[in-house]
Amino acid sequence: MAKQVKAIPASIERAKEWPNCGFMDNDILLIDQIGKMRMPDEARQTNFILIALCTAGHVDFRMDMQHMHVEAGDMVASSEHHIIDNYSASDDVEGMCFMVSMRLFHEIIQNVSDASALFLYSHTYPVIRLKERDKAVFTEYFNIIRKKLNDGKSLFRHNLIRTLMLAMFYDLSNVVYHFQDHSDRRQTRADSIFTQFIKLVEENCRKERRVSWYAQQLCITPKYLSEMVKSASKRTPNDWIDNYVMSEIRVMLKCSSASIKDIAKEMNFPNQSFLGKYFKEHAGVSPSRYRKL
Repeated sequence: MAKQVKAIPASIERAKEWPNCGFMDNDILLIDQIGKMRMPDEARQTNFILIALCTAGHVDFRMDMQHMHVEAGDMVASSEHHIIDNYSASDDVEGMCFMVSMRLFHEIIQNVSDASALFLYSHTYPVIRLKERDKAVFTEYFNIIRKKLNDGKSLFRHNLIRTLMLAMFYDLSNVVYHFQDHSDRRQTRADSIFTQFIKLVEENCRKERRVSWYAQQLCITPKYLSEMVKSASKRTPNDWIDNYVMSEIRVMLKCSSASIKDIAKEMNFPNQSFLGKYFKEHAGVSPSRYRKL
């Protein structure tokens, strides 16, 4: 049995202390000289979205007990809840990366499927080899977002950056779709069930939150569904369902004028009180408070 790794939470706030980085509050951070970063000595657990491109040299690390090797031309994409340790890098390593808080990520996405290709596929294959044109696209987004981050006089800086990040997520998701189509990597049974499960959750999370219901649609037992989803993503079906439900609620709170009572009805909660309790349990604040943030 593999030894359990005790990880220290990694955060954008801590990363802001690194040299040669640009940031906006504790929501987004850009680093364009990865070679000057000091690799941590201990395991770290991510609580943000990470997207990085290696432009020279190589990096090795372990993610959730799986060894990862990254070379020039490789993109790394990962979301929250990953444990990363055993870092090592060549002396000539260079690259650029984005760190995006989950709070900003949920503000950026317009519906729960916006970034599915990129971040669902990354749970199984976080390292993707980019073509020259895709590296150019990544670099263009990085440079323009960095420019907007440094423009403190812009009245619309936050909105511009959110819009650019959403466009980048779409473009990189398109890269992943093409990569999947031409990849010779064999999909495991767990990968297949996980993908089918996520598609069902995307389509039905507004009305259905029971793991047993999703298992029934896939003609498997809830226990087997849990085992396969945990194997493929290191998270439980309930984690994924809650994530999608919360994403839907966040979008409705921020991007619509619907009352909390109407949102509760739309999301198939018994009443507004149940929705409020559920939301506060997962977000730490009430729906009305979140809407004002």
